[in-house]
Amino acid sequence: MIAIGEKFPEVEVMTTHGKMKLPEEFKGKWFVLFSHPADFTPVCTTEFYGMQIRLKQFKELGAEVIGLSIDQVFSHLKWAEWIKDNLGVEIEFPFIADDRGMLAEKLGMIPSGGSATARAVFIVDPKGTIRAIVYYPAEVGRDWDEILRALKALQVSDKNKVALPHKWPNNELIGDRVIVPPASTSKAIKEREESKKKGEIECFDWWLCHKKLS
Repeated sequence: MIAIGEKFPEVEVMTTHGKMKLPEEFKGKWFVLFSHPADFTPVCTTEFYGMQIRLKQFKELGAEVIGLSIDQVFSHLKWAEWIKDNLGVEIEFPFIADDRGMLAEKLGMIPSGGSATARAVFIVDPKGTIRAIVYYPAEVGRDWDEILRALKALQVSDKNKVALPHKWPNNELIGDRVIVPPASTSKAIKEREESKKKGEIECFDWWLCHKKLS
């Protein structure tokens, strides 16, 4: 199974938008790839609807979205048509027809003893590195707002070299403040004390400090 920190495998796939090469198609951009068990299934339909109505928010973060399941492209297209006709939204992002399961196998999307893909999510950065992986079972739908939060948190962490707390930016202890990475040397501890005196950071202890993003 592929792991966080590894490069997304180079593959050519058939999608509802035609053939694509991944991760080359999204070179220089973040992208979110998610799999679903099957077309024309209730939970998956709610997920596709939910993703589409949030697609603008993903794009505002500079991220593209692409789906995947072990179905043929004809099934994907017909299902997208059904969603548009019956739910009133047009699915604008592509989804992969991985009918032989080759990419799903490479990414470890097929659960033990299963034949369909789990509800997997991969967040990939502009360099093609996998930064986050989330799995849900077939019977539980995902929360796209949490995926949006994780994507934004990764971008903030990269830009500011900080860590993000539970439920950021609505953490119960420090609100929308960010965590300063723990000091790893005695010199760094002293420097941190100076920063604290200057009001640049606040600390519960030397190893748990936080600050407001500038």
